[in-house]
Amino acid sequence: MNNDDDEYSATVLGSHWIDRPPEPRDAVPDRVEGSVLRFGPGVTAAAPAPFPVVLPPRARRRPEWRRYTLAGAVLLGVLGYLAWQEWGPGLAVREVSAATADGRDPGCDSTADVVAVVRTNGRPGTITYRWLRSDGTRTEALSERVPRGRDEARLHLLWTFRGEGVYEASATVEIVSPDTRTARTAFTYRCDR
Repeated sequence: MNNDDDEYSATVLGSHWIDRPPEPRDAVPDRVEGSVLRFGPGVTAAAPAPFPVVLPPRARRRPEWRRYTLAGAVLLGVLGYLAWQEWGPGLAVREVSAATADGRDPGCDSTADVVAVVRTNGRPGTITYRWLRSDGTRTEALSERVPRGRDEARLHLLWTFRGEGVYEASATVEIVSPDTRTARTAFTYRCDR
């Protein structure tokens, strides 16, 4: 081995690779495709993809107004119901019946409580009526206010009897408004002393 080999150093040998600037050289494109210059390896625009690319179908967006259709329909339904309650059809009489309150004939010197039950449609309003008795007595026009939601009104006639004897009595309720209806009941006053 000679003396020059003793002075061998990897650092000294490799330093020219690090310290030396690269030699200037002009970059030349691999190819020219139209106005696009492509450098180096890679997939060209004309090369097919290695596997088929399938894009998912675009989800169709609903129009904005369709998002609120159900809520709008519910709101309109509630408003319509409230409007009907307030300004809908008025009070209507569906049925009228009459009977004594306790279902018995009155005894000596007592008062018969005759009750007419008027069934309605539950709307608010006023029932105008009068009582006709079999003794020829007729009441003035009376009225009964029916609040919202109540579908029944009870109209009372108090008829007082005195003395001995038997009397076949009848009372008729005559509904004047909102509809014209009548109902009649009969009972017997009996007093044997």
